[in-house]
Amino acid sequence: MPDNRRTKPALLAEFGRRVRAKREAAGFSQEELGARAGLHRTYIGGVERGERNISLLAVEQIARALRCSMSNLMPD
Repeated sequence: MPDNRRTKPALLAEFGRRVRAKREAAGFSQEELGARAGLHRTYIGGVERGERNISLLAVEQIARALRCSMSNLMPD
C-alpha cells in the first residue's frame, strides 16, 4: 500500500502559505497578527516560511486572531 502522506517540510510549507494568505486577506502585518495571537512577529514569519512545527495551541491562537477555524488553515 503506498504511503500518500506529505513530507513534514511540505506540510509545514503549505500550512505557512495558508496562514500568510489569510493574514494578507485580513490586511494584517506579521507584527499585527502576532500581537492579536499573542505570538512574536518573528514566530509568525517562521510559521509562514514553513520553518516551525507549531503546537495545536499556537494553531488555535492564530486561527482565532484571523477569525477562522483551525481547519481552514490545515492542508487537506
